[in-house]
Amino acid sequence: MLSYSLQTAGTALFFLAVVHIFITPWLKKYSEKQFETNSFLSMLWHLLSEIELVFGFWAIVFIGCIGANDGFMTSINYLSSRSFNEPLFVLIIMVISATRPMLETVLNAVLWISRSVPLPNGAAFYCTALSLLPILGSWITEPAAMTIAALLLSQQLFQQNISIKLKYATLGILFVNISIGGTFTTFAAPPIVMIAQKWQWDTSFMMATFAWKATIAIILNTLITTTFFYKELCTIKIIDTQYNKTDKVPIALVLVHILLLAAVVLFAHQPVWLVVIFTIFLVLTYIYAKYQQRLMIREGLFVAFFLAGLIILGEPQRHWLQPILNSSHDNQLFLGAIVLTAFIDNAALTYLASLIDGLSNTAQYALVAGAVTGGGLTVIANAPNPAGAAILKQHFYNHTIDPFKLLIAALIPTVITAITFYYL
Repeated sequence: MLSYSLQTAGTALFFLAVVHIFITPWLKKYSEKQFETNSFLSMLWHLLSEIELVFGFWAIVFIGCIGANDGFMTSINYLSSRSFNEPLFVLIIMVISATRPMLETVLNAVLWISRSVPLPNGAAFYCTALSLLPILGSWITEPAAMTIAALLLSQQLFQQNISIKLKYATLGILFVNISIGGTFTTFAAPPIVMIAQKWQWDTSFMMATFAWKATIAIILNTLITTTFFYKELCTIKIIDTQYNKTDKVPIALVLVHILLLAAVVLFAHQPVWLVVIFTIFLVLTYIYAKYQQRLMIREGLFVAFFLAGLIILGEPQRHWLQPILNSSHDNQLFLGAIVLTAFIDNAALTYLASLIDGLSNTAQYALVAGAVTGGGLTVIANAPNPAGAAILKQHFYNHTIDPFKLLIAALIPTVITAITFYYL
């Protein structure tokens, strides 16, 4: 149990990290103007302007505070008491999902389905990808769906000369749709995983309570965005594949990748088995390098570092979050969860809620519905968001996603989702 002074320090550092995230675009611009390229200070400021590294950086500061206050062994014991299974899981599933066999298979499926959509090529692909892939996340997990969706959108949409408004609108709707798209099952969305066993929620409950509402919200979000940017989307030229058709990936290799992905989902809470599966995967990619592209290990490590920082800094927030959750009515819980999720990972929020005894069924629904609804407002709102940001940020000015523009872009799909979950 952390002392009051350390809880206070952890809360202060957490909010410093949130502020840090919102000023990362300014930090990158400042480093480019003030320091010589490749100088030590330039590289240091560049690292501090990477969104994925922010929470990890302040988590290290917090561990230093624990060591300075209570001794080195106390800081080690605190780290040992945290579970870093989720960062490991996200790293592995992100790397496996981003392989050529997986991407080529999903792209072909999306293109095949989009051909039956009565819209021009670009608009049809956009509708299909942003509707189908988030729902697919309920079975392959949200981090995997985010990785695949972000890579396909990067290849087919963002690499073309599209407007900055469409880029941010797409990022906002992608984050919101992924956040609610994992609510069909109990194992795919991090905020659901945190409470499913404690509250005895199963897949049939999720289907009856969340799935159909999420489907309606996803379709509405996608159709509204497609309508607004219809003219621009009609100019997009979708290509069947970016790979050499004479070098087609063998079906057997695709099946093995799917089995490995399924194994990662099955053993999501078994770190030893995750490492074994990942080792097998790395050996496989080395043997069949001909059918692979660059593995996204760097991006995966950045995202894992981000999530690990959230886990380390999450515990000290319990002392102020729990009283708020305990004293709130259902309506307040729903709206409060949406707002809090913008600043606190929604899985951390539902985890703290699971520690509270006596929450009514309606209060439980209100809190979880609010948590998944607000999961697209910021990069830190939902665990898979940093994965999408790491992949797509290269297409934004200075390789930086502006948190304020993302927040504005996600507001409309968030409001639509909130209305759907609240009134239906």
